[in-house]
Amino acid sequence: MILLGTLVNAAAIIVGALLGRLLSRIPDSIRQTVMQGIGLAVILLGIKMSLGTENFLLMIVSVVLGAIIGELIGIEKGLNRLGQWLERKLGGNKQGSVATGFVTATLVYCIGAMGVLGAMDSGLRDNHDILYTKALIDGFSAIIFSSTLGIGVLFSAVPVFVYQGLIALLSTQIYNVVSQTTLDAMLVELTAVGGLMIIAIGINILEIRKINVANMLPALVIAALGVPIVGWLSKLFL
Repeated sequence: MILLGTLVNAAAIIVGALLGRLLSRIPDSIRQTVMQGIGLAVILLGIKMSLGTENFLLMIVSVVLGAIIGELIGIEKGLNRLGQWLERKLGGNKQGSVATGFVTATLVYCIGAMGVLGAMDSGLRDNHDILYTKALIDGFSAIIFSSTLGIGVLFSAVPVFVYQGLIALLSTQIYNVVSQTTLDAMLVELTAVGGLMIIAIGINILEIRKINVANMLPALVIAALGVPIVGWLSKLFL
């Protein structure tokens, strides 16, 4: 079953978020310190990912163009509106808690190599080991996120399922389009650009500065498509 790994991942987030709500009465001082620790860990993860780039210029161009496209489309506003709609439906008494938890968790769970690689492995080889590992990590982090950011974290399971499910389904045809070498290079740059966004998420968690990370999401597509384009231009002019 191609979508089994994705289903397990989404279910782990839901279970983790529900367990996290049982810990919602943790003192504010402890929750604040825990979130600061998570923010620092997220930044470190992002740095590690971004340092893997083999084309620094492509990474910069991808982020700049992606941010422009994302701002014009208004991705961040759309996610926030969806979170606020969930807030109203649930009758939340803390303004923006559902929206904040939903947006933050969605970005953390969707941006990164494990989701892409795991979903592709599910589609190409019907192997779900990577997504099972991601499910374990996401489930535990959902406990922490939900206990500090609120029940909005639970709803991030929906975009995770859609995002990874589509990749799994589309990957069954990917080798008809690109070679293994090109695919590996695309994943390297996609991971590097995703790392920059992970750093931005960490900065948001630490409340150092508000960065519209969601508006940078198109950069992932640009980075992936930029690899074969750069290769073609290199052959053309060199």
